[in-house]
Amino acid sequence: MITMQREVSSDVAPDVAFGFLADFTTTQQWDPGTITTVRVSGDGGVGTHYENTSRFAGRVSTIDYVVTALRPGRSIDLRGENASVIVCDTITVTARQSGCVITYRVRFAFQGWLKWIEPLLRPAVTRLLDDGVRGLRKELRRLGNQEC
Repeated sequence: MITMQREVSSDVAPDVAFGFLADFTTTQQWDPGTITTVRVSGDGGVGTHYENTSRFAGRVSTIDYVVTALRPGRSIDLRGENASVIVCDTITVTARQSGCVITYRVRFAFQGWLKWIEPLLRPAVTRLLDDGVRGLRKELRRLGNQEC
């Protein structure tokens, strides 16, 4: 299993940041690897299903996600799965004196023959996460400019 975590500091109010990130369809706006994310069912709470189509390591794949835990204003956990990988994402928003800190934690458990080359996939996962963090910073700056 590959586990990675990144933090992003932002001047955006915690409730605004959480509201934005808890709607997983917004990955289209900040995750450069995402092609589309569609809410298939649910209201955004626990049990909500999303279909995410992304580019990863030169391939396009679709992962079905479900919200497994939601702590309003604080964190959301999602579990995604397809034939090749199980992905667990945890997004946590923590208030600070001015704005918030977003912690994005991912766990990739590759399936089938891919689990044998998991160490070779680590750089691609690192790039995916780093690109996502850059996109998230950019989108949070845009959101911060809209707050005024």
